[in-house]
Amino acid sequence: MSVNINPLGETQVFQPIKLGKNTLSHRVFFPPTTRTRSLEDHTPSNLAYKYYDERSKFPGTLIISEGTFPSAQAGLYEGVPGIWTERQTKTWKHIIDKIHENKSFASIQLWNLGRTGDPALLKKAGKPFLAPSAIYFDEESKKAAEKAGNPLRAMTEEEIKDMIYEQYTIAAKNALEAGFDYIELHSAHGYLLHEFLEESSNKRTDKYGGSIENRARFVLELVDHMISIVGAERLGIRISPWATFQGMKSVHGEVHPLTTYSYLVNELEKRAQAGNRLAYISLVEPRVDGINSVEKKDQTGNNDFVKDLWKGTILKAGNYTYDAPKFGQLLDDVSDGRTLVGFSRYFISNPDLISRLEKGHQLAPYERETFYGRSDFGYNDYPKYGEKREDAEVAKKRVPEELVV
Repeated sequence: MSVNINPLGETQVFQPIKLGKNTLSHRVFFPPTTRTRSLEDHTPSNLAYKYYDERSKFPGTLIISEGTFPSAQAGLYEGVPGIWTERQTKTWKHIIDKIHENKSFASIQLWNLGRTGDPALLKKAGKPFLAPSAIYFDEESKKAAEKAGNPLRAMTEEEIKDMIYEQYTIAAKNALEAGFDYIELHSAHGYLLHEFLEESSNKRTDKYGGSIENRARFVLELVDHMISIVGAERLGIRISPWATFQGMKSVHGEVHPLTTYSYLVNELEKRAQAGNRLAYISLVEPRVDGINSVEKKDQTGNNDFVKDLWKGTILKAGNYTYDAPKFGQLLDDVSDGRTLVGFSRYFISNPDLISRLEKGHQLAPYERETFYGRSDFGYNDYPKYGEKREDAEVAKKRVPEELVV
């Protein structure tokens, strides 16, 4: 549905804020938003070039890329981009150059699917189906793995080391070559890093499982290694302590998320105090769980503990339109002077979202059924404020192709 809003241009939302070594012109960012419009070899398409161009037009905006695979072992899902090949890297560079031309900034979210990956696509790529432990997140995943002849199994310590020190290394260096200003590690919503952190999905008995310190070891080892490559001021991490998406237990498990995530965030703050403060910690608010909104009565916790432990910049995302037009929650969150707020669904349907928020122009509705697709329909056909939407049949005829510049 359309959303009426009050103009935010004269509020703290539109005051500059420093993020790492860069200064953003306002405090609204575009969170990672999966759109499945990439080519078969996981190279971003010509459609993505326009998509990111339009959403970075307001100077000083932070754009976080859709989840991007650091290697073939990290997936796979059809239509999702990667950054492990030269072709992928060069195409991303054209996109990032355009974002920079618009005087905005880009972060790449490195996304490793773990047990939620596609066992058939992994099999086709000659890759095993790996997770911290051989625990399927649902029965459908188990059936798909058995059908593909690629059953889920626990990663060996050698495979863990290869993933951190080889696969993520290549991806990080490629991201720098492509010109990304930041790198974000996806440690939320039931994917690989989240799976290591949570007791219900990590039953290992080696140094990567068991105690909280051991379950957090993979994530912290990866953080430390990424700092050595890109620098702490260019590194971020996304977490979702309250998410039960894709089989995660959260508060329903044996170890309360406050216990696990207080340890993790405290370790990140210890690194910051030692001179390696990350650019940001990105939080999924309990108002959302994966792709679903969560009613107030069903929310099981809040992220206030992160602000108590972490003294750096925080990014928050999750259904900020629930109290529009006043945006009381959003204004309260940015009032601390170190929080950025994110819009995903309405940034999809409003390419000029930042301008609309500044001026108080109504937000156009999004269409969830077109979030994931293989054409330009529901992707680049949403109009800017005051313009007419393109004919759907015309947009459907445009499909992902190689970006030629």
